[in-house]
Amino acid sequence: MKVIDIIKNRKKTAFSFEVLPPLRGKNADSVYKTIENLVDFKPEYINVTTHSQEVVFKEMEDGSIRKQIIRKRPGTVALAASIQYKYGIPVVPHILCGGSSREETEQILVDLNFLGINNVLALRGDGGKNETIFKSSPNGNTHASELVKQIVDLRSGKYQDPSLKSPVPLDFCIGVAGYPEKHFEAPNLEEDMKNLKCKIDAGADYIVTQMFFNNKSYFDFVDRCRAAGITVPVIPGIKQISTLSQLTVLPKIFRIDLPQDLVNELEKCKSNDDAKVVGTEWAIQQAKELVAHHVPSLHIYTKGRSDNTKKIIEAVF
Repeated sequence: MKVIDIIKNRKKTAFSFEVLPPLRGKNADSVYKTIENLVDFKPEYINVTTHSQEVVFKEMEDGSIRKQIIRKRPGTVALAASIQYKYGIPVVPHILCGGSSREETEQILVDLNFLGINNVLALRGDGGKNETIFKSSPNGNTHASELVKQIVDLRSGKYQDPSLKSPVPLDFCIGVAGYPEKHFEAPNLEEDMKNLKCKIDAGADYIVTQMFFNNKSYFDFVDRCRAAGITVPVIPGIKQISTLSQLTVLPKIFRIDLPQDLVNELEKCKSNDDAKVVGTEWAIQQAKELVAHHVPSLHIYTKGRSDNTKKIIEAVF
């Protein structure tokens, strides 16, 4: 079932979360354990993240330098299919601009269609470790709006090879990312909203937000979306803080603000266990307020920690 239909057909707020594919060399047992800890709460869908390839340069014995392309977390498509068929829950694999040409992106979408998966989250992705700006792959999409357009084109049977005879249309529900506190590369909120509008105008069906810790940021963001003519559902994404280091790590990596009240409580913590209690309670109060405002769905960034997520769901749903 498509995410947009799930949202439209529900009278109450839906619940979803995301899982991270295992590192290369590991199996999926930890992913399945996360799902099994939460499956009794009847999540409406599960996102499966992905990571673009990384380029590394290795010095060989003869002194030459060889370029190698690696993926530390392969298997997003296979894992997504496994989850959907193992648990009977719709999955939303993430599709990135970075690391793939348009032809390779199309192949991923064809594979997903063969596997009965008709939901995707279209993202630009981040730049490589040594890149100061994002660089697309050769013949790849540079912006998420371009990726959305490519996926939408498949709805009318428009493939990369124009010589195909009677190509079968592929109809995906497409989600995109939104940034309540703006994307860190955007010069201002207005330009960030303009970029988001491009993704919606290209054919995206709904928005899921980056994590935030002040619900006012989300409510203001929705108001700005509506003022810009964006009418699709806006799904809030929240995360529970679980370690003391996240007090500084999260703002640095995700370019987000933490409310002073939350910072004050975390600064009183003496251990990660203390921080976990504070972070979980903060997320519970966030979730309760969001559900009380009838948000279409609540998306939780588990980061592999299903015990925290379970406490939130038990308290809210």
